Amino acid sequence: MPVYVDSPMALAALDVYRAALRDRSAELRPEIIDRGDAALSPEPFLAARTVQESIDISDTSGPAFIVSSAGMATGGRVLHHLRRLLPDARNTVVIVGFAAAGTRARDLVDGTPVLKMFGEYVPVRAEIADVPHFSAHADADQVISWLRGAPAPHTTYLVHGEPEASMALRDRIDGELGWTAVVPRSGEAVLVR
Repeated sequence: MPVYVDSPMALAALDVYRAALRDRSAELRPEIIDRGDAALSPEPFLAARTVQESIDISDTSGPAFIVSSAGMATGGRVLHHLRRLLPDARNTVVIVGFAAAGTRARDLVDGTPVLKMFGEYVPVRAEIADVPHFSAHADADQVISWLRGAPAPHTTYLVHGEPEASMALRDRIDGELGWTAVVPRSGEAVLVR
């Protein structure tokens, strides 16, 4: 079954890792360097690097996997695939990683019967599978560990995350590091000089 990777950011990240491999970066584990190009090869995946290659995926017939992601389905190429695939009950859409409240991904996980995209309402008949455990975001312990190695700022702004978790992390930063941490209110602009 063909597997299409239609995510420009994921493919660009792959290119960064390939360059590090080619340059034998000290940051890579030795066993990865020893495997060479095979360690980071997307084959047998079919990479859709251009807009036309992304559009061409719609012309394929038969079953396929399409790996396409952008901002929890808030924008990007994934929306075109969702608009085409959601109305058909034979399809499955897998939401991988955390889906924040207020995003299309969260709406799908929560069982919305329709999803608004491109000014139209798209019926959701496809099966929606939620796999939340593959988030690439650092957890609170990892963030604190990372911050310990950084110079102390005047103020740390926490601008990404669920409100309750952001408040808990703010309290840990204040308590464990002695820094001032701020969680802006929803919609509040943060200007830093």
